Amino acid sequence: MLQFVLLATLALCGCCAEPVPAGSERVVGGTEVRSHAWPSQISLQYYYSGSWHHTCGGSLIQRNWVMTAAHCVDSDLTYRVVAGDHNIYQNEGTEQVFSISKIIIHPYWNSNNVAAGYDIALLRLSSSATLNSYVQLAVLPQEGTILANNYPCYISGWGRTRTNGQLSSVLLQAYLPVVDYKTCSSSSYWGSTVKNTMVCAGGDGVRSGCQGDSGGPLHCAVNGQYQVHGVTSFVSSLGCNVKNKPTVFTRVSAYRTWIANVSAEQGGLKHPLG
Repeated sequence: MLQFVLLATLALCGCCAEPVPAGSERVVGGTEVRSHAWPSQISLQYYYSGSWHHTCGGSLIQRNWVMTAAHCVDSDLTYRVVAGDHNIYQNEGTEQVFSISKIIIHPYWNSNNVAAGYDIALLRLSSSATLNSYVQLAVLPQEGTILANNYPCYISGWGRTRTNGQLSSVLLQAYLPVVDYKTCSSSSYWGSTVKNTMVCAGGDGVRSGCQGDSGGPLHCAVNGQYQVHGVTSFVSSLGCNVKNKPTVFTRVSAYRTWIANVSAEQGGLKHPLG
């Protein structure tokens, strides 16, 4: 059976990730982004032993709502969201920090079977973000949108720069073209592990997501506008950048109805359309 690893980073029990210097970090085959190039990207952090630690990414989809992966928040830890960040170990004056008032995990999420899908959650912030050049709302794709094989996309995050490596201090990105479902579900790729509610991207053995990138976005330009088509979910347990084992994302367009239902239940969660 294929094994896979979720991409949250929970550095507990004295193993917390130490700050690393800015400059030469590379997220598994990626590069440092221009500061605040992805203004809808957030850092999800948890409180442990007197300080906050990055664990996952996410996307600001409304001024007081964030979309992330379910496995990022299915524990009893205390979390916060930092928007407008670039270097997570420095105060740059552009950050907006929020406590979380409500966590809504997809009801079908099963932490014991990530291959079943549903790795998506919505976080209600305790207050609303101020939109500016550093903090913007993500644009979500239309319901059911499927991108073609090799469609150009980018992952972004503060995840580990190599398998079992350190978190990046600065936001990194990597070019990950889409691997269509027919290819990704073939026996030489992920087989039946992937579902049609997921998006595969990358798999060249060089560039990939890694621990700490979970929940973050897969950005794909459609009609001249970047949309968040994926929520980073898992990679192979053999390593982050294993050839023919693309990074797997929750396909956002498969969950627009669920997001809309949460909207109705929560009294007005809005979400921009692609």
